[in-house]
Amino acid sequence: MKKLPILSTLIVSLFLFSCTGKAQNKAAENQSKQNSIEVIDFHSTNRCMTCKAIEANTKYTLDTYFANELKTGKIIFKIINVDKKENEKVAEKFEASGTGLFLNVINNGKENQIDLTNFAFMNGNDQKAFSSALKQTIATQLKDL
Repeated sequence: MKKLPILSTLIVSLFLFSCTGKAQNKAAENQSKQNSIEVIDFHSTNRCMTCKAIEANTKYTLDTYFANELKTGKIIFKIINVDKKENEKVAEKFEASGTGLFLNVINNGKENQIDLTNFAFMNGNDQKAFSSALKQTIATQLKDL
């Protein structure tokens, strides 16, 4: 009979520690999502030359000027095909039905979406202008994180 209280205490202790561990993992996961910038390049299956240039110039800018931020997860680059069923919800969230370029700035769990689609189409075929302006926009947002 004396073994029952000890066994019960052991089981309850294990349960509490495992729940606490999960809570800590969840908190760490949420912290990593906080204070970051998602650079999201939406596209459809069929892409024009400008749409491809937008992706290439975005990648170039991020790799050239923000390599450390990409490595640490401060900046996350996502390329999303809006025609795929699994991307339906995220495309809907950003109201993207074709090519679009967005910054999703996450600061203390709060999201701020910046639509750069018009800018991207106007400058997509001019790597120097595109990269310079995108670099400045991202750098400004990073300062506020």
